[in-house]
Amino acid sequence: MNNYELAVILSSKLEDEQRAAALEQIKELVKRFGGQIKDIDEWGKKKLAYEIQKEKEGFYYFIHFDAEPTAPAEIESRIRIMEPVLRYLCMRPEA
Repeated sequence: MNNYELAVILSSKLEDEQRAAALEQIKELVKRFGGQIKDIDEWGKKKLAYEIQKEKEGFYYFIHFDAEPTAPAEIESRIRIMEPVLRYLCMRPEA
């Protein structure tokens, strides 16, 4: 199993309940593909470097998890079509 970090930016237009539901859906995706979540860093609402889908702010989350090498591609393919997600990136952090 490898270490991964999933960075997700959610829309700033979401209510607290919607944002929690979207984050829970992302956590379920990680678990469905065999990932074990270690921790989640919530950075809160931050200004974006450039406008995305006419939005200037977003909620930042960093999810650290262990998974098999095939899991990130499967997770990204599901996150790509989620409406509240503005941007995402899954990577292996340097050791």
